[in-house]
Amino acid sequence: MNTSFARALICSFTIAGAVILSEAARSQPIFRTEVHPVQTVTLSTADFLLGKKDGKPVTIAGELRIPKPGTDRLPAVVFVHGAGGIGFNYGMWAGELNKAGFATFVADSFTGRGITNTMADPAQLSPFAKMNDAFAALAVLAKHPRIDPDKIAIMGFSNGAVPSLYASMDRFQRAYAPQGAGFAAYIGFYTPCNTAMIDDERVSQKPIRLYHGVADDWVPIGPCRDYVARLKKVGANIDVVEYPGAYHLFDNQAIAGTVRNAQAPTEYRKCRFEEKPQGVIINSDTGQAASLNDLCIERGTTMAYNAEATDAARKDVVEFLSNLLNK
Repeated sequence: MNTSFARALICSFTIAGAVILSEAARSQPIFRTEVHPVQTVTLSTADFLLGKKDGKPVTIAGELRIPKPGTDRLPAVVFVHGAGGIGFNYGMWAGELNKAGFATFVADSFTGRGITNTMADPAQLSPFAKMNDAFAALAVLAKHPRIDPDKIAIMGFSNGAVPSLYASMDRFQRAYAPQGAGFAAYIGFYTPCNTAMIDDERVSQKPIRLYHGVADDWVPIGPCRDYVARLKKVGANIDVVEYPGAYHLFDNQAIAGTVRNAQAPTEYRKCRFEEKPQGVIINSDTGQAASLNDLCIERGTTMAYNAEATDAARKDVVEFLSNLLNK
């Protein structure tokens, strides 16, 4: 057994442990749980943006939960985790969506690569590489006998919402999506929207929905409002749903109280970035390659669970996906 695949098997237990922690998951009986290896590659941001495909091969794993018996094909949601890995809230979301009749696929982009998290060292894994993982997961699910290949949505959180949002872009779909398959919806929670991508107005006709706390001071909502307004002008099916008083990770019940970190850096509050044709992300103010040492980076972030916002988000997401996919 090669090292990557061994790590993938280990991650299956990690994922299952994260999911069953949730009260929602425990209270909802699941007909079947499967762990699938996913063949993907690790690409740098530059290589991904340039459309290269010859990254280092790696096997990751994902937990597929099938909510009911039968032979009918079910709609499904692929989760893309953030820089902290698979957290408590993923179990809540899996349970909530399973209860509504959706299969869920929780992909672990870290364990198979020997990564614990990328919060302190983002260079370990580009968020765009996780988009490639998500497209690889789509290819696996599209062939599964219980999954409807035309009804697979993607849902990302924080750093993981970068791939779930920009997977809607035509250029990335042409470069990386499996042949004949595509996501039916693109969902981002507390999404970083402060990077202007080349051709980022050329997106799928499938719906894009962003869910964001208005009080978020780690990944502020302003750039997402701007991006949504820009895409609406060109006819994209996109909207941002706002939750007043909600901070970053507002849907994670494992956060006790309000957690403030005065030293944690954030490049999302004041920095504005843009992509250049050479596969480089630059700081729009300086014209230089973006760096964690940029002067626009501020310190001080807040995380807090918000029960009211979480309940609203549960209803909003289930209603959106049910109206879209349960037809």
